[in-house]
Amino acid sequence: MLLEIIKSIILGIVQGITEWLPISSTGHMILVDEFLVLNQTPAFKEMYFVVIQLASVLAVILLYFKRLNPFMQPNKEAEKRTWNIWIKVIVGVIPVGIIGLLFEDVVNDYFFNWKTVAIALIVYGIAFILIERWNKTRTLPIKSWDSFSYKSAFQVGLFQILSLIPGTSRSGSTIMGGILLGTDRPIAAEFSFFMSIPVMLGASLVKLLGFGFSFTPEELIILAAGCITSFVVSIYAIKFLMNYIQKNDFSSFGWYRIVVGVLVIAYFGFIA
Repeated sequence: MLLEIIKSIILGIVQGITEWLPISSTGHMILVDEFLVLNQTPAFKEMYFVVIQLASVLAVILLYFKRLNPFMQPNKEAEKRTWNIWIKVIVGVIPVGIIGLLFEDVVNDYFFNWKTVAIALIVYGIAFILIERWNKTRTLPIKSWDSFSYKSAFQVGLFQILSLIPGTSRSGSTIMGGILLGTDRPIAAEFSFFMSIPVMLGASLVKLLGFGFSFTPEELIILAAGCITSFVVSIYAIKFLMNYIQKNDFSSFGWYRIVVGVLVIAYFGFIA
């Protein structure tokens, strides 16, 4: 059992880092699980890989609790802006909520494999590099939440649909969509963080209801180890990303994705 707990802690570290950086947490979790296989039932593992993402989202709630709580604002104007952010978040998650429910089984059956992950890592890595090069030639017009419209929120939500494919990255697809629409990087990143709250709450509830709440003591300990680790690591990952993008763009993440994608193809295609 100790070995399974260690595996869960390692998976929690990977999840906590990759959930917020635009490099695909699901893709990395699939790949890491190839080497650190949890010796648990398929049903538990399917639930586990979703619920530890919820633990990552709790880090967003902690870090942005005052910012996202309309009842803690100093005045009516600030309260109104906070409610507007929540409305934009709801508008943004509608597309992925509908498509996710309709095509979840298709995605699970046909796309959860190393080939899909490798291709997505490389394709979106190249996209990030090209988009950031283009950004050097233009001025991003959306530099505040007031100028980030409901229409923009819905359009970014459409980009989030891409994240249903493993290897794409939920944060990566939404941040890329936001930047393409002319959103400043910090606003695009924060909106990605905020949209993760209802998305992962909903996805985790679905998985927990499907699995049931009758955990064995071992399963409960393994899940708790992964969740706690994911939560703590996520706090540092979010702070790192927000500090990083103040002075840097996302090109380095694009190159990272390409390198990892190539290594995945080399390993699974020629070595494994």
